[in-house]
Amino acid sequence: MAFVVKPITLLASLLALIFWLPSVLADDTDLKAVLVTGASSGIGLRITEVLSSNGYLVYAGARQPEDLKRLEAMGNVESVRLDVTIQSDIDAAVELVKRKGRGLYGVVNNAGAVMMGPLIEVPVEELAWLFDVNVFGPYRITQAFAPLIIEDQGRIVNISSIHGIYSEQLSGHYSMSKHAIEAYTDSLAAEMDRFGVKVSVIEPGGFASNAGKAAIERLEEKRYWNETSAYKNELMFIKMISADNSSQQDPADVAMAVMHALSSETPKRRYLVADIQTNNITINKAFERLLQLNQAQAHTKNEEQLTGILSAQIKKLK
Repeated sequence: MAFVVKPITLLASLLALIFWLPSVLADDTDLKAVLVTGASSGIGLRITEVLSSNGYLVYAGARQPEDLKRLEAMGNVESVRLDVTIQSDIDAAVELVKRKGRGLYGVVNNAGAVMMGPLIEVPVEELAWLFDVNVFGPYRITQAFAPLIIEDQGRIVNISSIHGIYSEQLSGHYSMSKHAIEAYTDSLAAEMDRFGVKVSVIEPGGFASNAGKAAIERLEEKRYWNETSAYKNELMFIKMISADNSSQQDPADVAMAVMHALSSETPKRRYLVADIQTNNITINKAFERLLQLNQAQAHTKNEEQLTGILSAQIKKLK
């Protein structure tokens, strides 16, 4: 049966309740172990809550002592000091998981950062920092834990974004990093197939997190985009809308998509998790790129040929 995402935080809560009692009563050595990076807040915290309530032992990665203590207090959760940009943290986390002796069934590469600003103004050092978190972080984590995942014939789930599918002005740096995750997922899936390891990517849109606030705080600290910018008016607007994310949705649906990717016998490669408006924009942008590829070139397909290709792909995915 196909997995369909709906705005149903209530359903996520009910499913968690259904599985909660057996999970608590079970010996945690019987639970499949999953590492979640960036588990201290937002999407990562919600993933941790849902997985730990639904039959998984979660190694929850975080950086701050207070976050580690709070995560450790949760049932079926073991907090792990983990900064995805620090190799020694990653190496220590691998040794911790090995010492626990449970193996590792899944990795959820969730830790990430957001950057906003003009591509012609933001210093390359800021782009390098963003890629260190959003691209090199998942690369380091997956490479380090791959032997354990392969041993369990497990799952790898990468958290991307709708901005990994399309790009807009002033979010180009972030989109570049998430486009990289899309490519990384596809190549990794092909390479891990021989080991029986499935790889999926989640594309959330408009869910509550601290990423926007953290982006503004870094912008204020580094001053890489300021009032001297040719995009001064846009800067003021972005600061205003990023100050409050209260209108954004609870990321329970993202967590449910992760759980499906981890538990289904036939996980999807991609999970677009967004409201109807954002969903429509994303799908239309994907079609727009396809048509741009097809536009006025040596082997341009006509409408009938494009329809045939689409029909064949739909049948392939059923």
